[in-house]
Amino acid sequence: MDETSLKKIQTIIFDYDGTLHDSTANYIAAFKMAYNYLIENKKADPREWKDEEITKWLGYSSKDMWGNFMPNLDVEHQTAASKIIGEQLLKKVLAKEAILYTGALETLGYLRDKGYQLIFLSNCSEKYMNAHRQAFQLNQYFEDMYCTETFDYNAKYKIFELIEKQYKDNFLIVGDRIQDFEIGHYHNLVSIGCNYGFGSEEELQQSDLRINDIQELQDIL
Repeated sequence: MDETSLKKIQTIIFDYDGTLHDSTANYIAAFKMAYNYLIENKKADPREWKDEEITKWLGYSSKDMWGNFMPNLDVEHQTAASKIIGEQLLKKVLAKEAILYTGALETLGYLRDKGYQLIFLSNCSEKYMNAHRQAFQLNQYFEDMYCTETFDYNAKYKIFELIEKQYKDNFLIVGDRIQDFEIGHYHNLVSIGCNYGFGSEEELQQSDLRINDIQELQDIL
Protein backbone atom coordinates (compact mmCIF):
# COMPACT_ATOMS: atom_id res chain seq x y z
CA MET A 1 0.00 0.00 0.00
CA ASP A 2 1.26 3.47 -0.93
CA GLU A 3 1.87 5.59 2.20
CA THR A 4 0.52 8.63 0.38
CA SER A 5 -2.91 6.98 0.61
CA LEU A 6 -2.79 7.31 4.40
CA LYS A 7 -1.66 10.91 4.24
CA LYS A 8 -4.84 11.80 2.36
CA ILE A 9 -7.17 10.25 4.97
CA GLN A 10 -9.66 12.67 6.51
CA THR A 11 -12.39 10.39 7.90
CA ILE A 12 -11.93 7.14 9.83
CA ILE A 13 -14.72 4.59 10.25
CA PHE A 14 -14.26 2.35 13.28
CA ASP A 15 -15.78 -1.01 14.02
CA TYR A 16 -16.32 -1.54 17.76
CA ASP A 17 -16.20 -5.13 19.09
CA GLY A 18 -12.81 -6.63 18.35
CA THR A 19 -11.44 -3.23 17.36
CA LEU A 20 -11.98 -0.90 20.32
CA HIS A 21 -13.96 -3.08 22.72
CA ASP A 22 -12.77 -6.47 24.01
CA SER A 23 -16.09 -8.26 24.33
CA THR A 24 -14.60 -11.76 24.62
CA ALA A 25 -15.51 -12.76 28.18
CA ASN A 26 -18.89 -11.05 28.26
CA TYR A 27 -20.02 -12.46 24.92
CA ILE A 28 -18.92 -16.01 25.75
CA ALA A 29 -20.90 -15.95 29.00
CA ALA A 30 -23.98 -14.49 27.26
CA PHE A 31 -23.78 -17.00 24.39
CA LYS A 32 -23.59 -19.96 26.79
CA MET A 33 -26.59 -18.66 28.70
CA ALA A 34 -28.59 -18.39 25.46
CA TYR A 35 -27.50 -21.84 24.34
CA ASN A 36 -28.55 -23.32 27.69
CA TYR A 37 -31.97 -21.78 27.12
CA LEU A 38 -32.16 -23.62 23.79
CA ILE A 39 -31.13 -26.88 25.47
CA GLU A 40 -33.81 -26.43 28.13
CA ASN A 41 -36.38 -25.92 25.39
CA LYS A 42 -35.14 -28.97 23.47
CA LYS A 43 -33.97 -26.86 20.54
CA ALA A 44 -30.28 -27.76 20.89
CA ASP A 45 -28.15 -30.62 22.22
CA PRO A 46 -25.75 -30.22 25.16
CA ARG A 47 -22.14 -29.78 24.13
CA GLU A 48 -18.85 -28.20 25.17
CA TRP A 49 -17.70 -25.02 23.46
CA LYS A 50 -14.23 -23.74 22.67
CA ASP A 51 -13.91 -19.99 23.08
CA GLU A 52 -13.04 -19.45 19.43
CA GLU A 53 -16.18 -21.34 18.36
CA ILE A 54 -18.20 -18.67 20.14
CA THR A 55 -16.18 -15.50 19.48
CA LYS A 56 -16.23 -16.14 15.74
CA TRP A 57 -19.82 -14.82 15.80
CA LEU A 58 -18.73 -11.46 17.17
CA GLY A 59 -18.98 -8.89 14.41
CA TYR A 60 -22.05 -10.52 12.87
CA SER A 61 -25.46 -8.94 13.12
CA SER A 62 -27.95 -10.98 15.14
CA LYS A 63 -29.79 -11.87 11.95
CA ASP A 64 -26.66 -13.13 10.17
CA MET A 65 -25.35 -14.91 13.26
CA TRP A 66 -28.45 -17.09 13.66
CA GLY A 67 -28.78 -17.54 9.92
CA ASN A 68 -25.34 -19.15 9.87
CA PHE A 69 -25.21 -20.75 13.32
CA MET A 70 -28.66 -22.40 13.52
CA PRO A 71 -30.49 -21.63 10.29
CA ASN A 72 -33.26 -24.14 11.02
CA LEU A 73 -34.11 -22.71 14.43
CA ASP A 74 -37.58 -21.16 14.45
CA VAL A 75 -37.86 -17.39 14.65
CA GLU A 76 -39.48 -17.47 18.09
CA HIS A 77 -36.51 -19.19 19.71
CA GLN A 78 -33.98 -17.22 17.67
CA THR A 79 -35.55 -14.04 18.97
CA ALA A 80 -35.65 -15.29 22.57
CA ALA A 81 -32.02 -16.44 22.48
CA SER A 82 -30.92 -13.16 20.89
CA LYS A 83 -32.74 -11.27 23.62
CA ILE A 84 -30.86 -13.24 26.29
CA ILE A 85 -27.52 -12.38 24.69
CA GLY A 86 -28.44 -8.74 24.27
CA GLU A 87 -29.73 -8.35 27.82
CA GLN A 88 -26.67 -10.00 29.33
CA LEU A 89 -24.31 -7.79 27.36
CA LEU A 90 -26.24 -4.70 28.44
CA LYS A 91 -26.09 -5.79 32.07
CA LYS A 92 -22.30 -6.04 31.83
CA VAL A 93 -22.03 -2.52 30.42
CA LEU A 94 -24.32 -1.08 33.09
CA ALA A 95 -22.34 -2.92 35.77
CA LYS A 96 -19.19 -1.30 34.36
CA GLU A 97 -17.80 -4.68 33.36
CA ALA A 98 -17.23 -3.80 29.71
CA ILE A 99 -13.56 -3.51 28.76
CA LEU A 100 -11.92 -1.46 26.05
CA TYR A 101 -8.56 -2.47 24.63
CA THR A 102 -5.64 -0.72 26.30
CA GLY A 103 -5.12 2.71 24.83
CA ALA A 104 -8.35 2.71 22.81
CA LEU A 105 -9.74 5.98 24.16
CA GLU A 106 -6.32 7.62 24.13
CA THR A 107 -5.94 6.67 20.47
CA LEU A 108 -9.36 8.05 19.61
CA GLY A 109 -8.49 11.27 21.42
CA TYR A 110 -5.19 11.51 19.57
CA LEU A 111 -6.86 11.06 16.18
CA ARG A 112 -9.66 13.49 17.02
CA ASP A 113 -7.14 16.12 18.08
CA LYS A 114 -5.23 15.66 14.83
CA GLY A 115 -8.36 16.69 12.97
CA TYR A 116 -9.69 13.37 11.70
CA GLN A 117 -13.44 12.86 11.55
CA LEU A 118 -14.18 9.68 13.52
CA ILE A 119 -17.27 7.57 12.76
CA PHE A 120 -18.58 4.57 14.74
CA LEU A 121 -20.17 1.79 12.66
CA SER A 122 -20.97 -1.48 14.40
CA ASN A 123 -23.04 -4.61 13.77
CA CYS A 124 -25.00 -4.11 16.99
CA SER A 125 -28.31 -2.95 18.39
CA GLU A 126 -29.15 0.64 19.22
CA LYS A 127 -29.45 -0.21 22.94
CA TYR A 128 -25.99 -1.77 22.94
CA MET A 129 -24.46 1.17 21.10
CA ASN A 130 -26.10 3.76 23.35
CA ALA A 131 -25.10 1.92 26.53
CA HIS A 132 -21.46 1.98 25.43
CA ARG A 133 -21.81 5.57 24.28
CA GLN A 134 -22.77 6.52 27.82
CA ALA A 135 -20.37 4.17 29.64
CA PHE A 136 -17.28 5.45 27.81
CA GLN A 137 -18.48 8.94 26.84
CA LEU A 138 -17.91 8.05 23.20
CA ASN A 139 -19.56 11.24 21.97
CA GLN A 140 -16.35 13.00 22.96
CA TYR A 141 -14.55 11.15 20.18
CA PHE A 142 -17.02 10.22 17.45
CA GLU A 143 -18.69 12.76 15.23
CA ASP A 144 -21.48 10.26 14.60
CA MET A 145 -22.34 6.76 15.75
CA TYR A 146 -24.23 4.20 13.66
CA CYS A 147 -25.37 0.65 14.28
CA THR A 148 -26.68 -1.78 11.71
CA GLU A 149 -30.00 -2.24 13.55
CA THR A 150 -30.95 1.31 12.50
CA PHE A 151 -30.57 0.19 8.88
CA ASP A 152 -32.45 -3.11 9.26
CA TYR A 153 -29.13 -4.93 9.71
CA ASN A 154 -27.97 -4.16 6.19
CA ALA A 155 -24.35 -4.87 5.27
CA LYS A 156 -21.91 -2.18 6.35
CA TYR A 157 -20.82 -1.45 2.80
CA LYS A 158 -24.43 -0.64 1.94
CA ILE A 159 -24.81 1.59 5.00
CA PHE A 160 -21.67 3.43 3.95
CA GLU A 161 -23.39 4.39 0.71
CA LEU A 162 -26.12 6.10 2.74
CA ILE A 163 -23.83 8.13 4.99
CA GLU A 164 -20.64 8.84 3.04
CA LYS A 165 -21.73 12.19 1.57
CA GLN A 166 -22.00 13.68 5.06
CA TYR A 167 -18.26 13.45 5.64
CA LYS A 168 -14.93 14.49 4.17
CA ASP A 169 -13.54 12.33 1.39
CA ASN A 170 -10.67 9.86 1.71
CA PHE A 171 -11.99 7.35 4.19
CA LEU A 172 -10.08 4.77 6.21
CA ILE A 173 -11.77 1.65 7.60
CA VAL A 174 -10.50 0.10 10.86
CA GLY A 175 -11.95 -3.26 11.90
CA ASP A 176 -11.39 -6.97 12.38
CA ARG A 177 -14.03 -8.78 10.29
CA ILE A 178 -14.83 -9.26 6.63
CA GLN A 179 -17.90 -7.06 7.10
CA ASP A 180 -15.50 -4.14 7.70
CA PHE A 181 -13.14 -4.89 4.84
CA GLU A 182 -16.06 -5.22 2.43
CA ILE A 183 -16.54 -1.47 2.78
CA GLY A 184 -13.06 -0.99 1.40
CA HIS A 185 -13.51 -3.52 -1.39
CA TYR A 186 -16.83 -2.16 -2.63
CA HIS A 187 -15.80 1.49 -2.40
CA ASN A 188 -12.06 1.33 -3.11
CA LEU A 189 -11.07 2.51 0.36
CA VAL A 190 -8.03 1.73 2.50
CA SER A 191 -8.67 -0.68 5.39
CA ILE A 192 -6.67 -1.62 8.47
CA GLY A 193 -7.19 -5.05 10.02
CA CYS A 194 -6.88 -5.63 13.77
CA ASN A 195 -4.99 -8.89 14.36
CA TYR A 196 -6.03 -8.91 18.02
CA GLY A 197 -9.77 -9.01 17.23
CA PHE A 198 -12.05 -11.87 16.21
CA GLY A 199 -11.42 -12.15 12.49
CA SER A 200 -9.84 -15.22 10.92
CA GLU A 201 -6.55 -15.08 9.05
CA GLU A 202 -8.48 -15.40 5.81
CA GLU A 203 -10.62 -12.39 6.70
CA LEU A 204 -7.70 -10.26 7.84
CA GLN A 205 -5.86 -10.90 4.61
CA GLN A 206 -8.54 -8.81 2.93
CA SER A 207 -7.28 -5.66 4.70
CA ASP A 208 -4.58 -3.38 3.28
CA LEU A 209 -2.59 -3.04 6.49
CA ARG A 210 -2.63 -4.90 9.80
CA ILE A 211 -1.98 -3.88 13.38
CA ASN A 212 -1.45 -5.84 16.60
CA ASP A 213 -2.50 -3.04 18.95
CA ILE A 214 -4.97 -0.19 18.50
CA GLN A 215 -2.32 2.23 19.74
CA GLU A 216 -0.29 1.58 16.58
CA LEU A 217 -2.67 3.95 14.80
CA GLN A 218 -0.90 6.79 16.56
CA ASP A 219 2.30 5.88 14.74
CA ILE A 220 0.64 5.21 11.39
CA LEU A 221 -1.54 8.32 11.20
